[in-house]
Amino acid sequence: MLAHYYQEPDIQDVADYIGDSLGLAQQAEQTTADMIVFAGVHFMAETAKILNPSKKVVIPDLKAGCSLSDSCPPTLFKKFKELHPDHKVVSYINCSAGIKALSDVICTSSNAKIIVESFPEDQPIIFAPDKNLGAYINKVTGRNMLLWNGACMVHEIFSLEKLLS
Repeated sequence: MLAHYYQEPDIQDVADYIGDSLGLAQQAEQTTADMIVFAGVHFMAETAKILNPSKKVVIPDLKAGCSLSDSCPPTLFKKFKELHPDHKVVSYINCSAGIKALSDVICTSSNAKIIVESFPEDQPIIFAPDKNLGAYINKVTGRNMLLWNGACMVHEIFSLEKLLS
């Protein structure tokens, strides 16, 4: 049983591993269990399944979603990508399996800069689904990636004014 850090203590107490989405994916890949119970959101369980195609992966709450992942529907993103056929697609790991399938590379927040910089400077890039992470990577790399307009509603509520008040 894998549980995300945000799970309640009772769930964490019975989990075999507790971590962030990347750590959970890494643990899912290493397990010898026939079944993975994933106490997290859909995209996390989907990633576990991608890494373990022969294992059964279940998620206890079928309504466990993520506003960031939900902000990038694969059907709309596919159309967006088709408008920019010369672009490579770099997607943040916190996205659906459908978006991962439409991507050239999947990154984490800690390796996004390195991955983007691995492309030639003249290579156009689409970054999805997180416009905030993409904007930060544009800023620190000097790139001008095309950003999908997706975001996490929890992170969107932060502002300088709220932090200072």
